[in-house]
Amino acid sequence: MIVFLQAIASTVGPRGRRGTLLLALGCATVGSLAAGRAAAFDASEPRSIAAATQPLTMFKDPRAALAAGLESYHAGNTKKSVEALRYAADGGESLAQWKLGRMYADGDGVARDDAKAYSYFAKLVDHFADDEPSPRERLMAAGAFVAVGVYYLEGIAAAKIMPDAGRAFDLFRYAATYFGNADAQYNLARMYLDGNGVSKDARQAANWLDLAARKGHAPSQALLGHLMFNGEAGGPPQRARGLMYLTLAREAAGDRPTDQWIVELHSRALARASELDRKSAVAMLEYYLTRRD
Repeated sequence: MIVFLQAIASTVGPRGRRGTLLLALGCATVGSLAAGRAAAFDASEPRSIAAATQPLTMFKDPRAALAAGLESYHAGNTKKSVEALRYAADGGESLAQWKLGRMYADGDGVARDDAKAYSYFAKLVDHFADDEPSPRERLMAAGAFVAVGVYYLEGIAAAKIMPDAGRAFDLFRYAATYFGNADAQYNLARMYLDGNGVSKDARQAANWLDLAARKGHAPSQALLGHLMFNGEAGGPPQRARGLMYLTLAREAAGDRPTDQWIVELHSRALARASELDRKSAVAMLEYYLTRRD
């Protein structure tokens, strides 16, 4: 059975999270809060010279190739998986294009190749710009728009793609508004904060961050909390509310090196927060988590 592959962040239940978060803030109140993917697969045995020269397996159709490619991927046979997925992708199977794009972007069982990743994601963008994605395809479609947007932000020398902030902004805005994608909303906010491809607008940035933060997007919670705490969200400081969002983000970040910036923002805010700020943040956090149950 073909299964749509989605990136799912494993989390504890809301009630368990409430206890953890309130404990963190409670400890902070007394000054004792603790600060703080190459994909593995079993390489198949080398094939014999005769086997290596055999023609690629022929598939009944692209859909059958997609099923075979996903099965091989989960079995750890990346080479066979890529062969089948390429056949499916060339036949117009969107999920195969998405999976290959992610594999090349992440170096998942293949050498990282941003040019190849971009080419697969761009096919999806072209397709879903004209055709309505099915409910099961919406997450994949939104992810493709965001991925291509990021590539336009940074450029890809190997593919002779120059940075184009305006194009990136348009892609992020489409994914943020049409799909409600939190990553796109976060990237839009960063562009508004940096004045990259658009005029600086802290209030617009805060609005996009708020939408993403309400979806549990940790980077958005952290950045929104930082802006609120410091009065940089287009209004006066909201220190308790900012600390609440920073605490949510800090708990989600864990010890991942890529999220160290969240840990640092949270630590700095705690050091500057008053006792009243912390107590108010505890109350806000309790109310926030109760409403999410």
